[in-house]
Amino acid sequence: MPHLAVSHIAKGYDGNPAVRDISFEVAAGRVLALCGENGAGKSTLMKMLSGATKPDAGEILLDGKPVAIGGPSDAMALGIRTVYQEFSLLPHLSVAENMLLGRMPTRGLSFVVDWPEANRIAARVLADFGFPEIDPTALVGSLSVARQQIVEIAKALVAEPKILILDEPTAVISAAEASKLFDKVRSLAANGTTVIYISHRLEEVYAIADEIVVLKDGRSVLSGEVVELGQERLINTMVGRPLSAIFPKRKGEASRPVLEVEKLTLGDVFDDVSFEVRAGEIVGMFGLVGSGRTEIAKAIFGATPAKSGTVRLSGKDAGFATPSEAVRGHVAMITEDRKGDGLALDASVIDNAGLASFSRYAPNGIIDGARRRQLVGEKIRELSIKLADPAQPVRQLSGGNQQKVVLAKWLLVENIQLFIFDEPTRGVDIATKVEIYQMIRDLADSGVAVLMISSEMPEVLGMADRLLVVRDGRIVAELLPKNFQPETVFAHAAGIEAGEARPERLH
Repeated sequence: MPHLAVSHIAKGYDGNPAVRDISFEVAAGRVLALCGENGAGKSTLMKMLSGATKPDAGEILLDGKPVAIGGPSDAMALGIRTVYQEFSLLPHLSVAENMLLGRMPTRGLSFVVDWPEANRIAARVLADFGFPEIDPTALVGSLSVARQQIVEIAKALVAEPKILILDEPTAVISAAEASKLFDKVRSLAANGTTVIYISHRLEEVYAIADEIVVLKDGRSVLSGEVVELGQERLINTMVGRPLSAIFPKRKGEASRPVLEVEKLTLGDVFDDVSFEVRAGEIVGMFGLVGSGRTEIAKAIFGATPAKSGTVRLSGKDAGFATPSEAVRGHVAMITEDRKGDGLALDASVIDNAGLASFSRYAPNGIIDGARRRQLVGEKIRELSIKLADPAQPVRQLSGGNQQKVVLAKWLLVENIQLFIFDEPTRGVDIATKVEIYQMIRDLADSGVAVLMISSEMPEVLGMADRLLVVRDGRIVAELLPKNFQPETVFAHAAGIEAGEARPERLH
């Protein structure tokens, strides 16, 4: 008998169906991966299972019995814990307080919190998770984003869930941290916990899941054991095209150097970095977490200026001291953290998309609202950004559509010579990835120089015309497509001999 079964479940908002007809079942001790593009219904399904919203039709069954999940407290009583992509942590409270919120231990029959016991419980859960170094007494707000994600997951583990739902849990953590998470998921499953794992990273799905359910347009359209469903079929179901058509083919040829970097150095961060990017070319940059790849890009863009070295743009010295100088110098950078650096989440889509192109709709300092709506509207249509209204807060859009708004912001800037993309498809579905890949290739084919940083090996190998491998703040290899073997790239990135064992997953 399945532990969890979802039968013909449906949900709509204001007459618009978000989930039309989803059915699947999963046994205790199994890891089920939910796959599908943004808008396929994954988030709505997750909210129904966690009690954040109620289904309009269909049934949810636990151990064969229908259950009514009227709110989060009902889900918790049933042993369901959900780790959302958006953090629910309180930054001004400690790690232990966040992990034990609502279930703090007390002394005897009193209402006095037993702080030593609370810290012991949190420390035990974190150590069992593989993170004994996280201090239970530290304020959550003082932790890195990656460590906050670990605490968010640990918060769910405290309750020893019967069903654990993880939504893009590795989006902001390192390969080593992801490996510990995978170990924990396997341990939970081995002890009978049912895990629902949502991820756009197919290499993770095939590394951790026992079975897969694919959602499309609010319906479950494909399901099966991981060993039976190849990536080719999975991608074709989600995107409607074969794996061979994911990465667009190069049309033009590289010409003159646009970006020339020579002996760029920033203390212990990176040292003696030299390379060039030519017009019409996509140069990929790959490195493991902490290699210095993002820091090199930020130095070129003026966000963290280098201490020494030279940056030239189209033959002219261009040592930008600030990002605004870089933009005036015809350089655009799509940052790794779209929510922290790329968007004003509470501002409208129009405001966000028009942030960098002020001169086009306000040449005299006075905003021409009609002109701005026209320009932004053109990019919304061109990029197929799904939204209810351009005036709605960008926070309300899916991750993939938020990323498209970031892209629209920079595409509205005229005469950009160099585009720097840092993790351009992080947290977006495969269909949106395909669209972004085509847009990047179109930019290169139009004569723009592109520097593309990615921690996803298939992505960087599929998109790059040349590949730079970064390790310990230095470029240790420059490879042409004929040498784009994953083992070769990883060997350079990790500093090991080709052919040695490689980790199960790259970040």
